[in-house]
Amino acid sequence: MKRKIIKSDRKDQPAGRVQQSGQKPKDLNVHARSQWQWTWKNMLLLSLCILSASIPFLLHLFSDSIDLSRPSDIGLNHTINMYLTPEQGVRVGVWHTVPERRWKEAQGKDLDWYEKALGDGSPIFIYLHGNGGNRSAPHRIGIANVLSAVGYHALVMDYRGFGDSTGEPTEAGLTTDAVYLYNWVKARSGNSLVCVWGHSLGTGVTTNTAVKLLEQGKQFDGIILEGAFLTGRGARDRPIEHPFKWFYWKFPYIQFFLFNPLKNNILVFPTDENLQKLRTPLMILHAQDDHLVPFASAQEIYRIAKKAQNSDKRVKLVPFDGSLGYLHNGLYRDPGLPNIIREFVQSLMT
Repeated sequence: MKRKIIKSDRKDQPAGRVQQSGQKPKDLNVHARSQWQWTWKNMLLLSLCILSASIPFLLHLFSDSIDLSRPSDIGLNHTINMYLTPEQGVRVGVWHTVPERRWKEAQGKDLDWYEKALGDGSPIFIYLHGNGGNRSAPHRIGIANVLSAVGYHALVMDYRGFGDSTGEPTEAGLTTDAVYLYNWVKARSGNSLVCVWGHSLGTGVTTNTAVKLLEQGKQFDGIILEGAFLTGRGARDRPIEHPFKWFYWKFPYIQFFLFNPLKNNILVFPTDENLQKLRTPLMILHAQDDHLVPFASAQEIYRIAKKAQNSDKRVKLVPFDGSLGYLHNGLYRDPGLPNIIREFVQSLMT
């Protein structure tokens, strides 16, 4: 009898525990599964955050690992690296890519040969880049290759404070670097056309430089603005959160806080005011799906420039359909871009 009572007690004891907890075994399994899913989701979210922070850091380290003095290491076999000194204590790195038809002739040639090549009559483009990376960035290499393929010279510079260029990057300093490169090229180019191509941040540097040259009685033969942002007069009294401060577009402020050379400087770049002063033929390139600078910015730039020059022929807007997926940095991949550039340059010769 005693044995039965003990057995009964043991049998009833688990049931009592279940009743006290208010849960059935099935409910416990559901609860455990829910906790596991919650933990898994949080671990995944944490991993994504770590990855998003690591990518810009790794890209930064990778870009620093490239020897910018050796463009041939990344496939630019008709390009030479050089350093110019726009101001005392400032050294800027520049890549000069000659027209593709001269690539065999360019093998093993020194800087003197490349300087003389600027006078071969081929159009010359000075490329003023955006804010991320250095002159080895894919977009810049892509543009240099496109220009070379259509028979033009391309000079791609890292502003002071970018790449392996020395000095502190400021708006005035970046403009000084571009003006110096223009004068350096003009001293060696004879009667060749000298144009400028600005991308993102480089569009602000381009219009600043064009106005500065105008004040000196000089001007570019043609201007291309790609992914151009627009600032207004009211921006002069406050720091500008320009879209070129975005490094990794899904997590836009990572580069601004980590590796942006301009993050401590107040920038204005009065593109709207500059455009009203210029009479240089202008072509505006902009992707309709640009995730950093809205296409509306290009439309407004076109409106201002067209009104200032009072001409449909001297100012042109070329949109790229958003379905192509070029975003802010991918226009160099467009198969029709070489013809667009060629037609623009030909219009400068008529």
